[in-house]
Amino acid sequence: MKQLVLEESERIINFLRGSQSSDGAWNFCYESGVVTDAYLIILLRTLEINDEALIKQLVYRLKRKQEKNGAWKLYQDEEGGNLSATVEAYFALLYSGYCHANEHGLLKAWEFILANGGIGKTGNLTKVMLALTGQYIWPNYLKIPIEIILLPLSFPINFFDFVGYARVHFVPVMVCANKKYVIKNPFTPNIAELAVDQEKNNHVSAAEINFLNKISREIALIPREIRSQAYSRAEQFLLKRIEHDGTLYSYFSSTFLMIFALLALGYHKHSPVIIKAVNGLKSFMCNTGETLHIQNTTSTIWDSALTSYALQAAGVEAKDPVIKKSGQFLLKKQQKSSGDWSIHNPRVKPGGWGFSRSNTINPDVDDTTAALRAIYILAKRNPSYKKAFQRGVNWLLSMQNNDGGWPAFEKNTNKKILARIPIEDSESVTTDQSSADLTGRTLEFLGRYAGLTIAHPQIYRAFNWLISNQEQDGSWYGRWGICYIYGTWAAITGMKAVGVNSNHPAIKKANQWLLSIQNPDGGFGESCKSDIEKHYIPLQVSTPSQTAWAIDALIAINNYPSPAINNGITTLTKLTRYPDWRSDYPTGAGLPGSFYTNYHSYKYIWPLLALSHYKNKFLR
Repeated sequence: MKQLVLEESERIINFLRGSQSSDGAWNFCYESGVVTDAYLIILLRTLEINDEALIKQLVYRLKRKQEKNGAWKLYQDEEGGNLSATVEAYFALLYSGYCHANEHGLLKAWEFILANGGIGKTGNLTKVMLALTGQYIWPNYLKIPIEIILLPLSFPINFFDFVGYARVHFVPVMVCANKKYVIKNPFTPNIAELAVDQEKNNHVSAAEINFLNKISREIALIPREIRSQAYSRAEQFLLKRIEHDGTLYSYFSSTFLMIFALLALGYHKHSPVIIKAVNGLKSFMCNTGETLHIQNTTSTIWDSALTSYALQAAGVEAKDPVIKKSGQFLLKKQQKSSGDWSIHNPRVKPGGWGFSRSNTINPDVDDTTAALRAIYILAKRNPSYKKAFQRGVNWLLSMQNNDGGWPAFEKNTNKKILARIPIEDSESVTTDQSSADLTGRTLEFLGRYAGLTIAHPQIYRAFNWLISNQEQDGSWYGRWGICYIYGTWAAITGMKAVGVNSNHPAIKKANQWLLSIQNPDGGFGESCKSDIEKHYIPLQVSTPSQTAWAIDALIAINNYPSPAINNGITTLTKLTRYPDWRSDYPTGAGLPGSFYTNYHSYKYIWPLLALSHYKNKFLR
């Protein structure tokens, strides 16, 4: 076993060394489904930007990703296919001009769409895109009055009760929906025939109607003549959150919507802000190894911090050039100015890190702990890193929610009433609830790298939050990964790091749950369906990242390498050495049922960490 662990660790280390870029970062692909590829085709054609080489490459990706039944999927074991993704890809292929409706693949897609209820059964983002391009009537439930953006923070419901990633999507949608904006040109396809009974498909429950009526009554108190002021506020909101690369909050989806909102507000389609935004979206291109792909954002800071941390855990010293270069990159990326997070967390100095290379105003808890782990040793030797480390820890501690857990982006943006807004999985879309993965990983950092224990008041509150949010079967739900394996790993390693005994009932129960779901080959695998159904659903095969998470949790609990751990380690080395489709299964979560990601870094980072923790604990 020792030789196996050492050899595979060394192989991964050598690969990671060779894949570092000259600026010290790691630029792994952040691969999702086809929505961004389809939407860029739609955007370029709508703006009549004839970048034919790029459009042909994206058409190639879309056609390659189509299933035999005509559908497109979000993840490999999705039954049948995904209606929204299929509509998006179908429309984009037609709009590209390189495909025709009578082609076999598009005929199959057309049949799938009709068989699954038509375009009215798609998700809200798809409906917005279709409404913008004249394929679908703007649904009434999307026409939230634009005046909500003017409500003060003291109002019972105000715009900043929504989390930041929701706000940057809602503002452009509100602008376009209130103006009923549509843009078409002679090349725009017509797929309106796929709207089967729009009124029926746009059904909203009585409770949701009451919620919207309540908001409308409150908004009605505001004089109607200030609607133009609301549009102006919305415009300024968008412009002030554009990153240096031209993108809004460094997300493809929000930037796509912003471009249409600016057009609705009177901007010319070739205005500098729009052209810069388009070029920013093009810069999100990555090579998946098979095709070019437009990422929803880049994962550069996240991947770079985790890779540096994993290499150091594997024994690469801080004086090594690869660690020094990554440290310099991360140090430059610490955010020194306040963003929207400070609205709910004032009087705190900034000090967090964001997710993407271009992110300068939207730090998050998980990236911050990852970066702090990566610079921990450097901070012991260098005053600049020490100052950055202390500032990051202070910011991190200040971000704890009142309930004791940690959110991802913004403190206490968790009003329950927002879950009643009539959009799919509105709680995940509109709010930033405490989550087991964020809380557990924050505890792991604070215990292992900041010296805090269960005796610290904030740690004790977080521990109690985890205990009260454990599932009946012993697992925890992870919001940003797939899913119960991810959350359980984070909770266990976090509690262990702050001094919770392995004999604690919660840890014992979690240990038994992990053992109960271990695959016969010794590995672990969980389906993205878990994220939708909100209970554990096995994938039936093992994936590298999920196997690594589960084994790492078992290593944290146990003082000796049990057969379950050894079997898992053996399988893990096979999965990393002989990759197949299981290595590409998306184990990152964005929005439940809508957005899942295959981090190309994960098949290296998490296995290396698990192997290193095994070696450091059991092979000394």
